[in-house]
Amino acid sequence: MQKIISADHQDPFSVLGMHEAEADGKQAMVIRAFIPEAQEAYVLVPDDSSREVALKKLHPDGFFEALFKKKSTFFSYRIRCKTHGGDVKTFADPYCFPPVLSDYDIHLFSEGNNHKIYDKLGAHTMTVSGVAGVLFAVWAPNALRVSVIGDFNGWDGRRHPMRMRGSSGVWELFIPGLSDGELYKYEIKTQEGSLLIKADPYAFYAETRPKTASIVYTIESYAWQDSAWLQQRDSTDHLRKPISVYEVHLGSWMRVAEEGNRFLTYRELAPKLIAYVEEMGYTHIQLLPILSHPYDASWGYQVTGYYSPTPRFGTPEDLMYFIDRCHQHHIGVILDWVPAHFPKDAYALAWFDGTCLYEHADTRKGEHRDWGTLVFNYGRNEVSNFLISSALFWLEKYHFDGLRVDAVASMLYLDYSRADGQWIANQYGGRENLEAIAFLKKLNEVIYGYCPGVLMIAEESTAWPGVSRPTHLGGLGFGFKWNMGWMHDTLEYMKKEPVHRKYHHNVLTFSLLYAFYENFILPFSHDEVVHGKGSLLGKMPGVLWQKFANLRLLYGYMFSHPGKKHLFMGSDFGQWAEWDHNASLDWHLLSYSPHRKLQQFVRDLNHLYRSEPALHELDLHHEGFEWIDFSDSDCSVISFLRKAKDPDDFLVIVCNFTSVPRHNYRIGVPVPAFYRERLNSDSADYWGSNMGNCGGVHSEQIPWHGRPHSIKVTLPPLSTLIFKPAH
Repeated sequence: MQKIISADHQDPFSVLGMHEAEADGKQAMVIRAFIPEAQEAYVLVPDDSSREVALKKLHPDGFFEALFKKKSTFFSYRIRCKTHGGDVKTFADPYCFPPVLSDYDIHLFSEGNNHKIYDKLGAHTMTVSGVAGVLFAVWAPNALRVSVIGDFNGWDGRRHPMRMRGSSGVWELFIPGLSDGELYKYEIKTQEGSLLIKADPYAFYAETRPKTASIVYTIESYAWQDSAWLQQRDSTDHLRKPISVYEVHLGSWMRVAEEGNRFLTYRELAPKLIAYVEEMGYTHIQLLPILSHPYDASWGYQVTGYYSPTPRFGTPEDLMYFIDRCHQHHIGVILDWVPAHFPKDAYALAWFDGTCLYEHADTRKGEHRDWGTLVFNYGRNEVSNFLISSALFWLEKYHFDGLRVDAVASMLYLDYSRADGQWIANQYGGRENLEAIAFLKKLNEVIYGYCPGVLMIAEESTAWPGVSRPTHLGGLGFGFKWNMGWMHDTLEYMKKEPVHRKYHHNVLTFSLLYAFYENFILPFSHDEVVHGKGSLLGKMPGVLWQKFANLRLLYGYMFSHPGKKHLFMGSDFGQWAEWDHNASLDWHLLSYSPHRKLQQFVRDLNHLYRSEPALHELDLHHEGFEWIDFSDSDCSVISFLRKAKDPDDFLVIVCNFTSVPRHNYRIGVPVPAFYRERLNSDSADYWGSNMGNCGGVHSEQIPWHGRPHSIKVTLPPLSTLIFKPAH
């Protein structure tokens, strides 16, 4: 009794609730309850409406007991109590219900294979033995005691201690009478006797920062209307389809300035953002992490709720509505997902049960000092299960079309951003994180097993081989990999004054040496417009017209280069300012011609990319690309072919990376034809000088570049030209 009162009992079900007893030498039943707020309490027996048995108060702190001498078997009952404040309440006893989770579910979780553990752990409304309530379940294997606390029990950890399920480390408790909307947390007593107050790692919803409580929430009520999209998605060969991703931070895409600079909600964003993406021709929206996170300036990358969407923009149903509407407009939605690290906030995963549960105990493996975060222990089955289940959760419950997995490089290497003495080698003495590698392979196998049509994208910045190759061929199993090397090299090249670019020509062409070793996405992401790096437009050299011309040239080169496309918001109309998470994009810039026409250029690029098979059908195969000339470093000009599956369908691309016009520039071509100018980044429509080729040029039977025919063209300054033969 004293252990129950002091919340020190590790098995409250062995004391509380109904138990067999003996009275006068015969079998009887006894009911015990701990109700600290009760002045008096009674047992109500449903099969006898007049039967109300007083519970005897054995301890002034609220420990009650009633003996039923005439009962020899278990029976259902309720408890009515009168509180010290005079209120009367009637409730079912949480300690009269049997365990809910099956041994099989717990076994699968313990071995790391309960892929949908989100249906078991966390808080779930359900009916048990005809009584409605909420099942709470949490993994805390090293805790002495775990209690559910919330408004419903005055946040008193003595009131609802949970039951440990064997040696699994899983604690559970069904609390009758609760429903959606209840605020709750877990009070965890550590082996040292300290009390920790933790949010639920598996919560489906949470309070808006700075509040941190979890919220009981059922997410099955939304009526999806996107079955046609999902069916089409799962039968699509994404490697041969155009993918042009618009990366969005919902908190700073657009705000309501006249209402205190507030966020737009998911439902307010849906028509505005979808209309913009449709008009611009993007195929997908990628959302920066919208999982629950406490700190706005982290952009969502320091996640505290791996199953909970941030409430900043609305409810879970509001997010579902947003994604559903995107699908109805044939737009895919990709989630930025962060399994590499998590923050140290005291209410979240860190030191969860008084031990390093989710993280490594040794800081040489368990901490990212650069980021001030902790590293997941991928070798622990339950942690791996937690993360894989989270990934599947967003794809299945919210219908996301893919995951961009953040910071994969930091997961692969034990010495990532660590000096000598700050890391531990693996069992073979190497720097590879074998546990993380196994986790990533399993992650992709599980996800593609359940959702074959989604995009699994790795943000991986090293030369690790086979990132986007199947696991059975020794790869990590991702569908795509960000080409960080291309992004870095190309931007470094473009920052240079055009007159100096001829000395760095190999930097420009180097990417084609490895372009087909992975399924690449070419990203200009948010990482390139923060931390003092400036905007993409601001990186470009020269006076105003040169900056815009350089950026159009860069985008033209990007969209004609092999690989899928990715562009961060604001970059498509030439935002000057570095990205600010706390402010809207500078949409007012579109009132100025250079920005408006740059936006038009990106729009036309997207639509051209989607309409021309040569730009996407063989995007990830060497047969879709062929150099015409990569050696003209003196003029800083490159030319190449992009080819479709149909051998007669190809494009000729020429890029002039200097501000010098090139007249009568001859280029070898495969066949005789009139080569129509499909795109000219120097067009007046795009705020260019309008220099070009009057719509196209006829080929001549003059061999050039090892080809039987050639065309003589005018190359505008700082321009990308795309020609298509008219057969």
